[in-house]
Amino acid sequence: MSAAADPSTLHEEQIARAIETAIAEDIGPGDVTCEFFVDARQQGDGRIVAREAGVVAGSRVAAAVFARVDPELRVEIERPDGAFLASGDAVLTVKGAVRSILTAERVALNFLQRLSGIATLTRRFVDLTADTRAVILDTRKTTPGLRALEKGAVLAGGGVNHRFGLYDMAMVKDNHLAARGDLEFLQRAITRLREERPGVKVELEADTLEQVRGFLGLEGVDVILLDNMSTHDMAEAVGLGGGKVKFEASGGVNLETVAAIAGTGVDFISVGALTHSARALDYSLELKQHHP
Repeated sequence: MSAAADPSTLHEEQIARAIETAIAEDIGPGDVTCEFFVDARQQGDGRIVAREAGVVAGSRVAAAVFARVDPELRVEIERPDGAFLASGDAVLTVKGAVRSILTAERVALNFLQRLSGIATLTRRFVDLTADTRAVILDTRKTTPGLRALEKGAVLAGGGVNHRFGLYDMAMVKDNHLAARGDLEFLQRAITRLREERPGVKVELEADTLEQVRGFLGLEGVDVILLDNMSTHDMAEAVGLGGGKVKFEASGGVNLETVAAIAGTGVDFISVGALTHSARALDYSLELKQHHP
């Protein structure tokens, strides 16, 4: 992928590939159980129902799974992405051949439970920082091949996407700085990036207040990442910035610490746990069969 590509197109392509891969993985050459144990003429109505409270994500993806397995199935989304669910609420309904409904069931549920889990966890972080300026960001710590879907789930939960990949933002972290991180070199690199890729933002990672002071003397820096700093040092860094740049907090962020971190005045808080540690939301399919 190149920086010149249309990100929205890339994301739609990734979602389509993810659905195709999941269907091929689960169904393979065919659903042998339905082939031998379910009458091909049998029709039914299905409802995917939440078994616990949470935030929906993946409703369109689940609907697309049913349509891909059998275009004649009639699918209706009852709760769109971002909607809050109570236990017992239906997310979508599907009508048509029972064989097709049962064949698509697990893949649809897998997407829904994973993505809704991310959205639900994201909403908890967002709610805990609601009275501050801080925006909750995701990271690149995503399931390989599912980044577009998982970042979409973060949006459904009220969070904001950080960079999508290595191509859409320059993020100079400690290992990049270890290679060569003197301020003169950094300024030359930032200036060249601004000339050649004017739309690409620049973020520098700081581990200490001394680094923050040095980075604040550079031209062209958009964001300074405060990595694993104490809340005291974060607040001091924000004061040093004087509104010149944005600040992002990272490291040690969880549901117990996020409110205090947000209280330091940082603009962003990145949370890897949104996508790498979210618990799946519990869903099930309720099926009523119409006998031939």
